[in-house]
Amino acid sequence: MSGREISLFPAGSIEAPASKSIAHRAIICSGLARGNSIIKNVSRSEDVDASIRCMASLGAGFSLKGDEMRSKGIGPVALNASDGEKLLDCGESGSTLRFLIPLAAMLGGQTRFAGRGRLMERPLGPYFSALAEHGARLELKGPELLVSGTLTPGTYNIPGNISSQFISGLLLCLPLLKQQSKIALTAPLESAPYVDLTIDAMSAFGVEIIREPGAFIVPGNQAYSGASYIIEGDYSQAAFFLVAGALGRPCSVKGLSLGSKQGDKQILAILARSGAQVSLDEAGGISVKKAGRLKPQSVDISDIPDLAAPIAALFCACEGTSYITNASRLRLKESDRLLAIATELSKLGADIALHEDSLAINGTGSLNGGNVDSWGDHRIAMMLAVAAAISKNAVTISASESVAKSYPSFWDDFEKMPIGGEL
Repeated sequence: MSGREISLFPAGSIEAPASKSIAHRAIICSGLARGNSIIKNVSRSEDVDASIRCMASLGAGFSLKGDEMRSKGIGPVALNASDGEKLLDCGESGSTLRFLIPLAAMLGGQTRFAGRGRLMERPLGPYFSALAEHGARLELKGPELLVSGTLTPGTYNIPGNISSQFISGLLLCLPLLKQQSKIALTAPLESAPYVDLTIDAMSAFGVEIIREPGAFIVPGNQAYSGASYIIEGDYSQAAFFLVAGALGRPCSVKGLSLGSKQGDKQILAILARSGAQVSLDEAGGISVKKAGRLKPQSVDISDIPDLAAPIAALFCACEGTSYITNASRLRLKESDRLLAIATELSKLGADIALHEDSLAINGTGSLNGGNVDSWGDHRIAMMLAVAAAISKNAVTISASESVAKSYPSFWDDFEKMPIGGEL
């Protein structure tokens, strides 16, 4: 697909796709379980398929019908070292790669991880040091990562400010070792809600973690059990449509849990602070409407990096200067997302100052429109679609198919909604 032109922005109602973050965790837990599991409300995407594919390569069985997935876990087989080389194709999924590296080290033998795009350029350093101290060896060879050795229990020292996925990866694996282990944080934990999602998913499949200040105690000799599990709606993806509501295209998103532990639920508070009207509608959806002049604000995204793109579109409509801070990790996503946000919104006419780890957006309430590029980054493509809501002219997005990484039905949801009003 060479480009997608948006000249009118829809308004209406959508069903939130199931949480990609929770799906990764449920797939791994069910794949490691003794017995069978049923996982309901699964939304397929390239990233979710990567986790299914990799766990299947390790011996788990999966069958999908509609949005329901049945799995047969590998159970005790996971504890048996294997001398044969295993190939795990992670596509471009950072979650899949980081969650499965400790598991591969525990299985013994050698595992070859393959990836594409910028996957192997994204930080892996904390694993190189921490796993090497416990019997594993990691070797990066271009687009592949080789993992060998046999992981041992003990104390794992991991910084919490690079990616919470390192902590989640260890949490998922260490309970399967014979003795107790400890994950000690050497730097404060950022994106903490994602670790909460990991621990919740593990608990649903019968594995428990003990929290301590600055550490996690992981009792050993545990086993995952088959379970029936329902994945809740995804605030990360829904945020784009919720922001569109604040930009003047009233939108209702169904399937979101107000009791969710997803960090990106903060989008509701951010929209409310901007002056948008956020409410529950009669159908049980979360509705957002513009309710007058949108106000600027400053948002620290250290715990919610996936909200940076939709928030940036919102801030273009807030009259005054808004700030996105503590955003350096965005430079290590599918694209240099901090640079991509600034570059592409500027093409549409936004007034943005780019700094090393922050953005200052001087919102005027409208954009000009024009030709932009997604940088092959799913969240940039969705951000630019939302920005069309306040653009005077059409917005044409190249590489718009990049949404398939996390939300393949984004354009279907976008286009099936009834057109509301004129731009």
